[in-house]
Amino acid sequence: MIYWQLFLAFFLPGILGYGGGPASIPLVENEVVGTYGWLTVNEFSEVLAIGNALPGPIATKMAGYIGFQEAGVLGAIVATFATVAPSLILMIGLLGLLYKFKDSPKVKRMTNYIRPTIGVLLGVMAYNFFAESYAGAGVYQTIFLVVASYLLMEKWKVHPAYVIVGALVYGAVFLA
Repeated sequence: MIYWQLFLAFFLPGILGYGGGPASIPLVENEVVGTYGWLTVNEFSEVLAIGNALPGPIATKMAGYIGFQEAGVLGAIVATFATVAPSLILMIGLLGLLYKFKDSPKVKRMTNYIRPTIGVLLGVMAYNFFAESYAGAGVYQTIFLVVASYLLMEKWKVHPAYVIVGALVYGAVFLA
């Protein structure tokens, strides 16, 4: 049963997460945290941070980790396959159709309708992470990490992976 649950938990976000890994992360969070309760919001944010620090697609790394945590090596294989299966199926089935109508105004309009939805989902996820951080670490720690991360990435152009690793080290040293 766990293999079927893992498959559904990563297959459905793969189908509905139009826009790739970052667009499907809130959907994966809903399944993993909300539906099945395999992780808390805090644990999910840690898995997301570690996954962002590693090279490659974020969704497959998260699926592999969570699948392994819940059901071992076979669970990791099932969850990773479930993550890539929707894209594989759709690419094989719809590539010719999309190529044929790529300049269609209807296709362009559909894409414009989907983008705000993805933005709202990412905003809700960011708010949930912020609220969890505020509750767990306190207001001063949270504000410090937000301001430091913003300055490092926006003003000094530090790669986000280094900022994530720095935040993990900061949390391990000062918040443990």
